[in-house]
Amino acid sequence: MTLSNLERKIIEGSLRDIKDFPKPGIVFKDITTLLNNAEAFGVTMNHLYQRYKEYNLDYIAGIDARGFIFGAALAQMLGIGFVPIRKKGKLPYTTISEKYSLEYGFDEIEIHIDAFSAKPNARVLLMDDLIATGGTANAAARLINQAGASCVEACFIIALTFLEGQKNLQNITPVYSLIEVA
Repeated sequence: MTLSNLERKIIEGSLRDIKDFPKPGIVFKDITTLLNNAEAFGVTMNHLYQRYKEYNLDYIAGIDARGFIFGAALAQMLGIGFVPIRKKGKLPYTTISEKYSLEYGFDEIEIHIDAFSAKPNARVLLMDDLIATGGTANAAARLINQAGASCVEACFIIALTFLEGQKNLQNITPVYSLIEVA
């Protein structure tokens, strides 16, 4: 299932570009304007619900922090659980972690060790607002699988296809994005 032309127009029209953020030369894709636009947010969430209602998912795992917004809302709509994937040191219980490369150095994300223990072999959708180089998403998909679940797909509102993050992530799990920016 893909977006209709009208859905795409509504969603794309609600996004805002911010030049030189967070540093010179970067054009930041701001989704806060999608979130505060009831029509665009509704179109986005309805599309995601229609796409995933037949996937027989057990959980949605959202990447800190904007993945929490879309992931938690979709999990509620689907009547399933939500699992946060956070930066190191932010979760209160025993965790497993995965390091990943950044442009200059490394970062690390974590998930609770028992995040999926209630449903062995759980089917999990990974959710975030945007995929660029894919480092965080790759680490998150690996964490889901390490925690005993199966990452059945990764979903993003926006994919910056020129950075090839989607292509790299497809080695781990199928990838779907609503809007692609070349």
